[in-house]
Amino acid sequence: MVIDDFAIAPVTDMQRSDLLELLEDRYGARATIVTSQLDPTHWHDYLAEPTLADAICDRLLNNAHRLALKGPSRRKEEPSKKKETEKQP
Repeated sequence: MVIDDFAIAPVTDMQRSDLLELLEDRYGARATIVTSQLDPTHWHDYLAEPTLADAICDRLLNNAHRLALKGPSRRKEEPSKKKETEKQP
């Protein structure tokens, strides 16, 4: 399962519960990939409800492999490359 752009919008109580249930079913059995602009150190605050936040963060961050990417956005094309692409037939 892939969760893309985690923590980009506010979550409801129902969504927190659903997420915990999903993660609980998958924990230790299946891979879960999470991408987020929000650093994991802030996920607990984002999830707000302390008990559910503890459980969700435990299942997401325990035994996780974390890759922190730095640098400019790769979504924005560099102007020099854009001009070269436009010139090609």
